Amino acid sequence: MPHDIVVGVDGSAAGLAAAHWAAQESQRRGTGLTMVHAWHRHARPAPYIPMDNNEHDWAEELLREAVRSVRAAHPGLRITDRLVCDATVTALLAASADADLLVLGSLGLGALSGFVTGSVSQRVVGRSTRPVVLVRAGRGAADEHLPATDGIAPEEIPTMPYRQVVLGLRADRPCDELIEFAFDAARRRGTGLQVVHAFRTPFRPAAAPSVPLVTAAAPEGPAPVPRPRAQALADEERTVAAVLRPWREKYPTVPVTETVTEGRAAVALVRAIRDAGLLVVGRRTTDHRVGAHTGSVTHAVLHHVGCPVAVVPHD
Repeated sequence: MPHDIVVGVDGSAAGLAAAHWAAQESQRRGTGLTMVHAWHRHARPAPYIPMDNNEHDWAEELLREAVRSVRAAHPGLRITDRLVCDATVTALLAASADADLLVLGSLGLGALSGFVTGSVSQRVVGRSTRPVVLVRAGRGAADEHLPATDGIAPEEIPTMPYRQVVLGLRADRPCDELIEFAFDAARRRGTGLQVVHAFRTPFRPAAAPSVPLVTAAAPEGPAPVPRPRAQALADEERTVAAVLRPWREKYPTVPVTETVTEGRAAVALVRAIRDAGLLVVGRRTTDHRVGAHTGSVTHAVLHHVGCPVAVVPHD
């Protein structure tokens, strides 16, 4: 049985955009939506709280307004609101422990605590055991679809084709949870999936001039020789095709495009998502006793990608 999608709201434009994105995803999945707001009790009320109000009432009204906005745009959706007095990261992780998905706004500073890429959202992404989607401020329903042609009315936008889903793949360490999330997202949207794999070939140093020197005996066995670039590209393309073959069979209705390129993965992904509606990347889980992190590629795309980004944790 599918679980609810959880979204954190904080009074920011990004938080509200995340709430509406989460509502659309809930409708696609046939689940309910849980809207969570965490507030903090301070020794002195914050200066932005009106004199005739207290922190609890202010937080309650903030959550109520967000719920009202989502209900108006998504009638019939089952919505649960949760007001929690706790640290923001702790509250979000607890609320989403059994959720299908956790959705947060990014690059938006809220009235109380806010979600800012590199702050709350980064810590949640680095510690969550559930997939997390980060949504930029200003994102709307129309942004998930291809541009409307002239003569299309606003109410017809949902019937326009969805933008494609992009998956960042490491072919040498493929992960089932990550790949399935991307294929399922494309299937639910009735759109294509572009799989991007970037690789690096070892640096081949220039040959040193031949100089007769007396040296110690070299260890036995040939030194590793870097693959020629053409061969390396062909090998990587075959590996990607082999990894995706069972998933193509499982999701036969999803058109798949494979992009294999030499270079940095973050650069390849930023280039690929220019017309994408969703980017899916992975995060390898770590022992939280020694700290949690998002990984260099995921960290880079979170700061440079405009479309929603789904971060899927995996072993």
